[in-house]
Amino acid sequence: MNTELNRNSSEATKNINYNHEEIGLSNRAAELLTRIESVPFSRWHIKPRVIMGSATFFDAFDALSLAFVLPVLIGIWNLTPGQIGILIGSGYLGQAIGAIFFGWLAERFGRVYSAKWTIFLMSVMSIACAFAGNFHALLWLRFVQGIGVGGEVPVAAAYINELSVAQGRGRFFMLYEMIFPLGLMISAQIGALVVPSFGWKWMFLIGGIGGLIVFLFFFKLRESPRWLISKGRFDEAERVIEEIESSTDKRIEAKISAPQAVVKGNWKELFSPFYRSRTLIVWTLWFSSYFVANGLNNWLPSLYKTVYNLPLEDSLHAASLTNVIQTVAVFACALLIDRVGRKRWATIAFLVVGLLLTTLWFNGAKSAESVMYLGSAAYGVMGTITVLLYLYTPEIYPTRMRVLGIAFATAWLRLASAIAPTILGFVLGAKGITSVFVLFACVAAVGAFMAFKMIETREKVLEDIAP
Repeated sequence: MNTELNRNSSEATKNINYNHEEIGLSNRAAELLTRIESVPFSRWHIKPRVIMGSATFFDAFDALSLAFVLPVLIGIWNLTPGQIGILIGSGYLGQAIGAIFFGWLAERFGRVYSAKWTIFLMSVMSIACAFAGNFHALLWLRFVQGIGVGGEVPVAAAYINELSVAQGRGRFFMLYEMIFPLGLMISAQIGALVVPSFGWKWMFLIGGIGGLIVFLFFFKLRESPRWLISKGRFDEAERVIEEIESSTDKRIEAKISAPQAVVKGNWKELFSPFYRSRTLIVWTLWFSSYFVANGLNNWLPSLYKTVYNLPLEDSLHAASLTNVIQTVAVFACALLIDRVGRKRWATIAFLVVGLLLTTLWFNGAKSAESVMYLGSAAYGVMGTITVLLYLYTPEIYPTRMRVLGIAFATAWLRLASAIAPTILGFVLGAKGITSVFVLFACVAAVGAFMAFKMIETREKVLEDIAP
């Protein structure tokens, strides 16, 4: 009897000690998170934003480079519309794999570690693409390059989001994310200049060499303190937070309730009762927005040349207008998103895109000019949604599975981006150009319906949005 009582007493004492330890860890995590939220954006944030942003720039460059190379390769290799679609789709298939693989790597080994190797892989493979001698070689090289391209942006989005504070997070993050459309715009301008003058191989070489230079700067980046806290590495997190605090004397009033100190993330939690609807909604948003955006962006240069018979240089310059409009639209979104809200902006933007594409369908896409203006405007507005989703998706998941949530969501964008060019290649050949825009308009309508079901996250602390 006494032995049994002693055993029960010992177990009770252990449980009490364990609970006290858990409470202590939880309180320290809350204290560190509160300190992060208490420091406004300062000069400390410039370095990670510039370095990670430079990686995102070359991610955009590598993603778009093929679109400006294809009009030349169509003539050199006698590519069919079906082969063009498959070549575009192979890169996006690799990106879907890369998003999930590097997302897992980021959850296990850290955001900076994972992002660093994505930029290395995509840069090396970009250089290799310059030496592809035929369709099949380029197909496989773009697939492998896509693994790196697909992994970089979701990891970078989680990293920048975790460095942000609730007050003004939308504007801070969206201005950072402007680097991606800027990368697309500059890539388009470079493509329009370089490809006709120096040849298609230089597009791949520029992206690869530039990316390797950025890779070296990654060794100077500090790890996300939120990720360190989620792993129970409080001392390391505190050292980073002290650096942030020392960069400015200004403070914001903030208070975060004690979270669970160390909780291991699991992809199955994406489908738990609390997160299931968020997951399904955001997956549909990623798929529908990128089906339209990347379908347009990858096909327009070739459409101008093959359907409307514009000269190569005119085709590339017409396509570059698309990315200029997107950059302007995303900048407007960055300035207004904390005022308008994520849900309202996405819903209205989808409806506007659907209206523009429906107008193009009624017009019959009779001229290159109508496609240039209406199609480019539709892509520009849709571009605000594609960038907005990199802000919204990290907000709706907790740190323990933030990158996994983004990785699985962006896998749907890669799937959509792989399917869209392939489908469009065959639809264009079988049904004509107007059928392409009808399809885009229908997908935009689905996106508008799902956007209306989003939760609003503006000006809320990440830990309050996703416990």
